[in-house]
Amino acid sequence: MAAALDEVCDLLLVGDSLGMVVHGLPNTVGVTLEMMILHGQAVMRGSRRAMVVIDMPFGSYEGSPEVAYANAARIMKETGAQGVKVESGPTVPATIDYMVKRGIPVMGHVGLRPQAVLVDGGFKAKGRDAAGRALILEEARATAQAGAFAVVVEGVAEPLARDITAAIAPPTIGIGASAGCDGQILVTDDMLGLFDWTPKFVRRYADLKGEIVRAATAYADDVRTRRFPGEAETYFAKPAVTKDD
Repeated sequence: MAAALDEVCDLLLVGDSLGMVVHGLPNTVGVTLEMMILHGQAVMRGSRRAMVVIDMPFGSYEGSPEVAYANAARIMKETGAQGVKVESGPTVPATIDYMVKRGIPVMGHVGLRPQAVLVDGGFKAKGRDAAGRALILEEARATAQAGAFAVVVEGVAEPLARDITAAIAPPTIGIGASAGCDGQILVTDDMLGLFDWTPKFVRRYADLKGEIVRAATAYADDVRTRRFPGEAETYFAKPAVTKDD
């Protein structure tokens, strides 16, 4: 997948959404550091041009800046990725500052924060009232001031996305945050149509689930009717070599 996307995407984010779209978890809370490193290593093997950033999973950076730095350093050493991403809750800017000053490129994430799904009671759009807008705008400013090189803005009302983009120097990368951001990102599996349901903000550019089902059905039919494997897919014994005395 990384090799296919590398030529057309500027950034490949190894997101903790892999817990849901690859491993079938109900949310991202159960994703481990080892899972992120394993997937990050695979993406790096397929990437030659795009920048690769890896999510720090829930519980790997909130405890203290020191713990966050140790885990981020491990991710970068074991994968070779160019940066990490953290969800920027109230206590996180200080951690971003700590890591950046010690050589870790950090991307922030404001708005809808999937790792906070249990506190928020579900995946809900943010910044749709005055108090919510002010809080998220302040979190974005603090994230930028702490040294984040870019900020993902997820699931916020369009005016807030534009306000954040105008208020901070780092580029904003939207996901469900309108065209008011500097760039855009989508979960690859959603964009390619691998699931029956996708969030409102996803545009499907393919129907890979349908293609997979059609291909698997055709394969199963060929196997059951013994049309596969055919002669083209079968190895035959080489003719015996004889010597003429």
